[in-house]
Amino acid sequence: LIADGHTVIGLGRSSARGRALLPESDWRQADISKLRNAADWQPLLDQVDAVVNAAGALQDGLKDNVTAIQFTAIKALVEACESLGIKRLIQISAPGVSEDSETVFYRTKAKADQMVTSSALDWTILRPGLVISPQAYGGTSLVRTLAAVPWVQPLTLAETPVQTVSVDEVAQAVSRAIAGDLIRKDIDIVEADPQTLSALVLAVRSWLGFAPPRLVLALPSSVGMAMAKGADLAGWLGWRSALRSTSVSVLQRGVTGDASNWEAISGRPPKSLEQTLRDMPSTVQERVYARIMLAFPILLILLSLFWIVSGVIGLTEHDRAVSVIQGKMPDTLAHLFVRSGSIIDILVGAAMLFRPTTRLACFASILVSIGYLTGAAIFTPELWSDPLGPMIKVFPAIGLALAVAALTQER
Repeated sequence: LIADGHTVIGLGRSSARGRALLPESDWRQADISKLRNAADWQPLLDQVDAVVNAAGALQDGLKDNVTAIQFTAIKALVEACESLGIKRLIQISAPGVSEDSETVFYRTKAKADQMVTSSALDWTILRPGLVISPQAYGGTSLVRTLAAVPWVQPLTLAETPVQTVSVDEVAQAVSRAIAGDLIRKDIDIVEADPQTLSALVLAVRSWLGFAPPRLVLALPSSVGMAMAKGADLAGWLGWRSALRSTSVSVLQRGVTGDASNWEAISGRPPKSLEQTLRDMPSTVQERVYARIMLAFPILLILLSLFWIVSGVIGLTEHDRAVSVIQGKMPDTLAHLFVRSGSIIDILVGAAMLFRPTTRLACFASILVSIGYLTGAAIFTPELWSDPLGPMIKVFPAIGLALAVAALTQER
């Protein structure tokens, strides 16, 4: 849109973050889930001629309310556009949504689409399949992570049909919709021929430059759903995993659409997955990202358990822990030091699992570690020469905390 000469205004939870990532655009700040009435939208739509809605949430969680984001806010947006005389609204939806779907994600998308199409606006609804882009998020991030598993390729729902689309194709469709070429059209934007999920993951694995798997391990759908339920729980701790029960439910029915309408409009067939990947060669950055996303949950859980278990051991073996520093300080202070240190360890470890406090907890763990190292140097210097290296092992924990903090980023 910027290349087309439009002045683009972005709306996000953090305008500062938006400006840092895309300084060419103006940015306005709001939590879309809180925009429940037309009056909430009106100040944000000042000097706006057309709106592109690409907001969405996979599933309810600590930060997300799917109904509020995908229906309530969009209903209010439509009403605000009508009251302000903004005629053009482009709604980014999904193929195959239905008000009868078993997922809130699809039901709310369908209800919002119905609200848009029954309005007086010059609307366009675009329904991209699985969007392939240089930036990985959601489904494409999950595919890259799966493709990074070494030696074997674990898959569930391997035969599910999936139709992809290049992000460039979606951008072109939005550009044409803004120009007025697609008024009151409802269009699937997908490649012509679907491939199985297995073929998709293996193609991305090859694109990333990883060795072919020695074994494709087909897992029952129950295994995928069990993992998804665990990810659902993590969602209430603030983690937005793409592998949640909604994703599994969507995959069970496939991600497919009708490519013919967009082909007729654009005058050419949409890019196939092979063409999309060929036009977007991978680099070391993509390979590192995929490996990191595979390793990150393990790093986080190990670091959290290190601190929680350390604290629990300190409480359950209180007298033994006190004996290490007994005689180096008053007994009352020694007992207080061990008990308070153990509680702090547990709190730090637990805070690492809570997404809003993960980075803070990592930095807190570093400060606590430095405190322990300093205390050991003053009160128990003999621990530094202990053959088991209890103090030396603190340094890898500091390094792990720095790594987790660095990798804990919002998109």
